[in-house]
Amino acid sequence: MDGTTKEAIAQRVRAVLAKIERAAARAGRSPASIRLVAATKSVSVQRIREAVEAGVRILGESRFQEALPKIEALGARDGVSWHFIGRLQRRKVRSTVGLFAMIHSVDSLDLAMEIDRRAAAAGVRQAVLLEVNVGGEPSKAGFTPSGVAEVVQGLDELTHLEVKGLMAIPPPAEQPEAARPYFREVRQLAHALAGQGLQRVRMDELSMGMSQDYEVAVEEGATLVRIGTAIFGMRPV
Repeated sequence: MDGTTKEAIAQRVRAVLAKIERAAARAGRSPASIRLVAATKSVSVQRIREAVEAGVRILGESRFQEALPKIEALGARDGVSWHFIGRLQRRKVRSTVGLFAMIHSVDSLDLAMEIDRRAAAAGVRQAVLLEVNVGGEPSKAGFTPSGVAEVVQGLDELTHLEVKGLMAIPPPAEQPEAARPYFREVRQLAHALAGQGLQRVRMDELSMGMSQDYEVAVEEGATLVRIGTAIFGMRPV
């Protein structure tokens, strides 16, 4: 099953959803509390459409310029929404705000403030997640766990930014179990932040887990899993 035919994509979507359901059961969670985000970087409109026909309702794009023609072609058909899951450059914020239902990758206070400013100008409230560099990797963007705790009070004052939770990508590892301590740390961090009595900042969403480790992520509390390869097969980097 190479992931290039319509039936192959449909089978892969069904397999991923079944694994999410089983992982949720192992953790005593409702499968309805976990949503699949199909990561569509380097995927054609036709193959994305096939994933939608197979039941995918959230599409995640990593590159703004690549996202535009796909959104124009597919729109919000069949209740589909678009999430931005890649690194967001400040110069792209104006165009991104309001176009995506959620931005998963807010990695600095400056970026959060720019999103709030642009959202205010557009007359919208933009849902976002705060990216946590949970492994402390120099090559990755994101807040440190302690850094998130330092900025949430300020973020709580931004009236056009809806912080919904956290996003994290653990350090790469050969075995999915290696990611478990990092996912657990993110969940514990979200719990601690939720206890601070914030008014606008919420910790309802945890975007964590990709094709190689999403079952572990679900067991540790993920509400959004970003799956590309397991649905569409290998793609150009």
